[in-house]
Amino acid sequence: MRLLVILILLIFIATGVVLGALNADLVSYDLAFAQVRLPKGAALLVALVIGWLLGGLTAWLGVSSGQRRLRRQQLRADKKLPAKP
Repeated sequence: MRLLVILILLIFIATGVVLGALNADLVSYDLAFAQVRLPKGAALLVALVIGWLLGGLTAWLGVSSGQRRLRRQQLRADKKLPAKP
């Protein structure tokens, strides 16, 4: 399984290198406080990383709120049970 993950990762890295080499021209981004010029490959990588981080954060928030809800329900259920002699 680990070998499969490494192979898939290498394929994505190779694809990224090829795309970066083929799209070497610069793209300029005008942020309100600064202007940034990046190669298309780097801009694509930045967008990918930001999307990955936001997706991970969204998934984590969804899981953590569900876990919190389950923990509260468990505490309520434990309080309702009579103590064992």
